[in-house]
Amino acid sequence: MKVAFIVQRYGTEVLGGSEYHCRLIAERLAGQHQVEVLTTCARDYITWKNEYAEGADRIRGVTVRRFANAGARDIEAFNRYSEWIFNNAHTRADEMEWLKQQGPWCPALIEYLRHNHLQYDVLVFFTYLYAPTVLGLEINPVRSILVPTSHDEPAIRLEIYKDVFSKPAALLFNTDSERTFVQDLFRDLPKTEDVVGVGVDLPQSQPYPRTPGRPDEDADQNAPPGPSTAEDDDGEARAYPSHLLTRGAIFRRRHRLYGPILLYGGRIDPGKGCEELIHYFSEYVKEGGDATLVLMGVKLMSLPEEPFIRFAGLLSDRERLQALEAATVVCCPSPFESLSLLALEAMSAGTPILGNARSAVLVEHCVRGNGGLYYADRDEFVECLKLLIRDDTLRAALGRNGRDYVRKNYRWDIVLGKYERLFAKIRGAKT
Repeated sequence: MKVAFIVQRYGTEVLGGSEYHCRLIAERLAGQHQVEVLTTCARDYITWKNEYAEGADRIRGVTVRRFANAGARDIEAFNRYSEWIFNNAHTRADEMEWLKQQGPWCPALIEYLRHNHLQYDVLVFFTYLYAPTVLGLEINPVRSILVPTSHDEPAIRLEIYKDVFSKPAALLFNTDSERTFVQDLFRDLPKTEDVVGVGVDLPQSQPYPRTPGRPDEDADQNAPPGPSTAEDDDGEARAYPSHLLTRGAIFRRRHRLYGPILLYGGRIDPGKGCEELIHYFSEYVKEGGDATLVLMGVKLMSLPEEPFIRFAGLLSDRERLQALEAATVVCCPSPFESLSLLALEAMSAGTPILGNARSAVLVEHCVRGNGGLYYADRDEFVECLKLLIRDDTLRAALGRNGRDYVRKNYRWDIVLGKYERLFAKIRGAKT
């Protein structure tokens, strides 16, 4: 089967939630199908500046076709226009102008899809918000699937999105919370829908010893040094003292970290709750809290020069897993989530999460998975973090619960099976 994924940005350097989500699904399905991604030349979602080369590329088994955007975004002008349109009566033409100013505005992508859509059995659109989805869904809705990655924000209440959610043959949600939100907001929705999410790889084999019966607890960190072995990058056994092979030791040594760690990973951006996170963590330290806030990912805001805040940078997949295992707690501060891969990856590593209670999705993960706590304000953040840092037994229990939750709900075989069944249904319907 030939499948096209349509998404606003795509690449191994792109860390946005929906874009990363799209890449994970596309790469997994490429083993069974002829998968192509139709996207723009943008790497940066702020300006949509053309940075990738136009044309076809091959990334991890997936053919990627890039099309140049017609122009970059003037973020200040767009913010002013957004303020006006969200607070004043306006027309559909005004909303289409807002969509164009938001970007990415890529007529070449839409033109390609218009002329070539019949060569694809299924079209999968990621994210409801942007022009490639809004305009692309009009071309062949009966072959189209929308993965909306939606959450409560002013834009979703614009009239143009009523058409977006009603057009596709099917909707695939990330969580029950997202599905409930969309069903409450829109009356005219496709009859075919499901909660699918994304698969998460559970770490299976680690280069350090685990304490029997307590696979996710750090109890082995205090074991006396002794000879142990691990495989290096070439697969050859090397001898290390056991204290250098304990959970998270590699990441801690590399970044010279000692004591408890509160970890965040992703775009370091006020819109992701990072500004509030830093403020709340500073209050925790003022009250005598002993921990280091470590931020990994792409830095899109300045960070205060404080000894208790460390920037780890953009990490490889292997280093990211090491960071998740080194963390005492992983914080998910964004109030706007449709899935939160960070939360699921932390849980898969057996590390408890501390989530923003303004995100229904994060609360759902904490409650259904029983793998973390959530906070609604500064005081709750401080008290929850104090509790998680000092209570080893609680962290171990939450870690085990989180791993079980991911294993039962976010295995790749479950996720891909749902995609396969939906693809077959759409292909059968169109013929």
